[in-house]
Amino acid sequence: MDMTLILAVLLALAVGALLAVFWARGRVDRRDEAGALATLTGRLTQMAESQAASQAQMAERLQGQERALAKTVEERLGDFSKRVGDRLQETATQSQTALGDLRERLVVIDKAQSNIKELSSQVVGLQDILGNKQARGAFGEIQLRDIVEMTLPPSAYAFQASLGDGKRVDCLLRLPNPPGPIAIDSKFPLESYHALREARDDAAQTLARRGLTIAVRKHVQDIAAKYIVPGETAESALLFLPSEAVYAELHANFRDVIEESYRARVWIVSPTTLMATLNTVRAILKDVRMREQAGVIQAEVQTLLKDIERLDQRVGKLQSHFQQVNEDVRQIRISTDKVNKRGERITELQLEDAEDGGTPEVEDIAPPLIARIGEH
Repeated sequence: MDMTLILAVLLALAVGALLAVFWARGRVDRRDEAGALATLTGRLTQMAESQAASQAQMAERLQGQERALAKTVEERLGDFSKRVGDRLQETATQSQTALGDLRERLVVIDKAQSNIKELSSQVVGLQDILGNKQARGAFGEIQLRDIVEMTLPPSAYAFQASLGDGKRVDCLLRLPNPPGPIAIDSKFPLESYHALREARDDAAQTLARRGLTIAVRKHVQDIAAKYIVPGETAESALLFLPSEAVYAELHANFRDVIEESYRARVWIVSPTTLMATLNTVRAILKDVRMREQAGVIQAEVQTLLKDIERLDQRVGKLQSHFQQVNEDVRQIRISTDKVNKRGERITELQLEDAEDGGTPEVEDIAPPLIARIGEH
């Protein structure tokens, strides 16, 4: 449709141009003008028919090209649609796999989150316990009880034991004299340690260090005053710290406090060092029991030696009996040999008499036989 419109416009422009030419020629007469117009009209008609044929051929070609192009486009669209479909299917499969993995990971994350919540609640509970002095003392006592019960026999300790002056100690190790019973206190100054950990500047750290030093010194002095009783307990006591961090901090940065505790004969121990101390106590108790049983063991050994001596005597008697039996058997063998020899001689005498002419009478045999027996 666009090509036809273009051809019509071109044809109109050509006719207009020819008319303008003819109108410009004033010398041409009316008859020539009509002929020229008829000729021009015929030519224009031929041109229109030729243009129409060309247009038809061009339209036919365009339709063929359009069909080929449509087929090509359709094939390419089909191929593209197939590739897009395959890609979408693959993407959907990967998405489903990824979603499955994501769901599994979310399940794991939910479980971990629940564990974290539970752990957080436990940590908060532990902080509440450690924040309260009485609860913190109970926490230290429980840990002390677990370590002592795991290491020592029941007869070697007592919890919440009363001393002669009515004071109660968290744990009393029953050791023989020397050294005597040893008291263990399980309370510890945690607030001052937290203040030191939370200090951000030098001034706050200096103030916290001074506070921790004062608190530990006071606690050491209280233990030495209450739990070291002359004539009733040992000359030393134990300060149990249920936190390895506090123990390490004191030994690393508070040597003056540790040395002062040594002078007060109050030994600061952590769970690890308390375990080693209790193992030493167990060895001491074992050695004491061995020494207590030494007299019994010696008496049993003396009795055993007497039994061995008695057994040796009886074996000697049995050996003498055997020797006497051997001697008797030897004498019996000698007698049997003699009897055999005499029997052989008697047989020989009988044979000699038979060869001489007859059997001898008893009176003839008896004297020589008695003489021979007398020789033997």
